Amino acid sequence: MTDSPIGIFDSGFGGLTVAREVLDQLPHESVLYLGDTARAPYGPRPIAEVRHYALECLDRLVDHGVKALVIACNSASAAMLADARERYDVPVVEVIRPAVRRAMAVTRTGRVAVISTQATHQSKAYLDTFAAAPPHVEVLSQPCPRFVEFVEEGTTSGPEVIETARAYLAPLQAAEIDTLILGCTHYPLLTSALSYILGDGVSLVSSAEATAAELFKVLTDTGQLRPEDQGEPTHQFLTTGDPHGFTPLARRFLGPEVERVHQAFVGRMDE
Repeated sequence: MTDSPIGIFDSGFGGLTVAREVLDQLPHESVLYLGDTARAPYGPRPIAEVRHYALECLDRLVDHGVKALVIACNSASAAMLADARERYDVPVVEVIRPAVRRAMAVTRTGRVAVISTQATHQSKAYLDTFAAAPPHVEVLSQPCPRFVEFVEEGTTSGPEVIETARAYLAPLQAAEIDTLILGCTHYPLLTSALSYILGDGVSLVSSAEATAAELFKVLTDTGQLRPEDQGEPTHQFLTTGDPHGFTPLARRFLGPEVERVHQAFVGRMDE
C-alpha cells in the first residue's frame, strides 16, 4: 500500500499548485492527478452539483487504488468533505482546515481574511472552521470570482489584474487585516500581485502549502510514507476535458513533471 499513488483531485488546473507542493514536500511519493476540466469551473455551480461531480471524480481515483485522497479544490471541500470521509476507507485531506490552522499560527492581530470563489464564499466553510477560534479573532470573507479566469488565461500580472485585485482587496485593507488566506488553489499564482497591493505587513497563507504539510503528517502518522529505496516515483495526470488543452496550462502550474495527460471519462460528461 505504501507504493500506491496519492490521488489529487481538483475541478481544473488550480489543484496543480497543491500537487507541486506535494512533490516538493514528499518527493518520493507517486501522484495521480485528476482535473475535472470538462465541468469546470465549480465556483459558480450550486453546492449540490459540486458535491455530485466531486464524488464521481474521487470514486474514479479510489478505483485506481490510491492510498490517500487530496481534495485540492476549495469549492469541493466546502461541498462534500464529510461525505468523502464517510464514503472512502483511505485518508482524505482537504484544503480548508490546514489553511485555517496556519493562519491562526501566523496572525498577530487576529484580523484575518479569506479570498475565494463565489461557491466557497457562499458555503461559509472557512467562517465555520474559524468558529472555534478565540473571541479576539475577526474573520472576513471576500469572493474574487475573476481571479480564476485570469489564472486560467495565463494572465497573472498587468494593469487589469492589479485594478481588479485592488477593488477586491479594498474592504480588507480598510479592516486592517494582517493575514490573508488564499482560499482557492489558483490564487498562489497571483501572489506577486496580491503582495504588491497589500504590502509586507500582510502574511499570505497558501492553502496548497498547508495541505501538503497536512498530507505529510497523515501519511507519517499512518505509516504510509513511500520508502526511499523503492525507486523513482511515477506521476500520472488525467483530465475529463481535452488533454491537449490541459497540458500547456498544467506545465505552467506544475512544471516539467507533466509529460503526458490522459483523458478520463467520469459520470455524464454532457451535463
